Amino acid sequence: MPEFDLVIIGGGSGGYACALRSAQLGMSVALIEADKVGGTCLHRGCIPTKALLHAAEIADGAREGARFGVKSTFDGIDMAGVNSYKDGVVSRLYKGLASLVKSRSITYVQGHGQLVSTHTVEVNGEGYTGKNIVLATGSYAKTLPGLEIDGKQIITSDHGTKLDFVPKSVIVLGGGVIGCEFASVWKSFGAEVTIIEGLPHLIASEDESSSKQLERAFRKRGISFELGTFFKSVSKSKKGVEVTLENGKTFKAEILLVSVGRGPVSANLGYEAAGIAMDRGYVLVDEKCRTNVPGIWAVGDLIPTLQLAHVGFAEGILVAEEIAGLNPVAINYDGIPRVTYSDPEVASVGLTTAQAKERGHDVVELTYDLAGNGKAQILNTAGSIKLVGEKDGPILGVHMVGARVGELLAEAELIFNWQARAVDVASLIHAHPTLSEAMGEAHMALAGKALHAHG
Repeated sequence: MPEFDLVIIGGGSGGYACALRSAQLGMSVALIEADKVGGTCLHRGCIPTKALLHAAEIADGAREGARFGVKSTFDGIDMAGVNSYKDGVVSRLYKGLASLVKSRSITYVQGHGQLVSTHTVEVNGEGYTGKNIVLATGSYAKTLPGLEIDGKQIITSDHGTKLDFVPKSVIVLGGGVIGCEFASVWKSFGAEVTIIEGLPHLIASEDESSSKQLERAFRKRGISFELGTFFKSVSKSKKGVEVTLENGKTFKAEILLVSVGRGPVSANLGYEAAGIAMDRGYVLVDEKCRTNVPGIWAVGDLIPTLQLAHVGFAEGILVAEEIAGLNPVAINYDGIPRVTYSDPEVASVGLTTAQAKERGHDVVELTYDLAGNGKAQILNTAGSIKLVGEKDGPILGVHMVGARVGELLAEAELIFNWQARAVDVASLIHAHPTLSEAMGEAHMALAGKALHAHG
């Protein structure tokens, strides 16, 4: 039976990052993946959806060219062409990643891994023993009781990235990140879109001010939504679907996208039998991603942390370095950057106003309107940068809405994680004209040195 320093089940962001870093540190690694290395993010999630969103941006640019003095027309979407472009991006990244894994002398095993003991994983009838076992089996698109996914009229995001046509109308059940991104794509492609969300706001995990700005922008774009009421039932016919809500309202569309979150892939994999502590399917870990069973670790969507590819990536590296004895610093999950890549984008890092107050901070706030930023005017985007700070102390959160604001998160992440104060950032010089100037202007305003802002 082959023996390794690490046996990793799952080749998504967390699993492959752990494999690459472990091999880099001189450890022997077996990486087991049931599908393709890269996991959900590369093949069904982050990358294909963002490719669709870029195609949607191009469509809007063609439709609105006259606004910028460009003679252009929008003649429709060629989904075969869109999918060819999208699949090409995925294919190139997949080939590069597979080549990286091979170049690091990692033993790559394709098949379903089953934990058969605290140190052994069985794949295709063969056992692989590891001094350490890393669980990285990821997540799946959830549905609701009684709501059957047929992959045609009632779909999940997995199907949404592979559609070969533009639906005339769509109901999106769930107004979180995934739901809002698909709603944005389909509206740009020409569909009529309605979002159903049981919570009081879209992207409810974000600062309330960001949610309200996105809602205003979606209304302006003609994206409809029903908030604060829950799904009751759905019926299908040859013409499409009809959704009934608990308040009695009904909505009809060609297809229904079920976007109600993602659940951990952990059933029937031997985790419980090995004595691993779990909660609602999630594997429970400490701050260094250790389970309660010595030598078994878990990362990514399988554990109850933020379900983001870059979080799994960071957790995989953390585990590799901890096993190697480097004693890495535990991840501060408040400092993880978050982006919804809709039009407009919503990006944030740190605490919301509500969270900061709940934790007892003496909060000060500043909202800088992008109307005062030259690049924002050039891009014809509306939005803002909101700062949440401690009075006479560091920045506690940065919350942004607008075109391309996700690209500003690198600086925002440093500001938060290095506990910078507004006055520290106000003294930095930002290139003109860039959106990043808005970050500097916001901090100047909070520091009492506002120039291109009223008040």
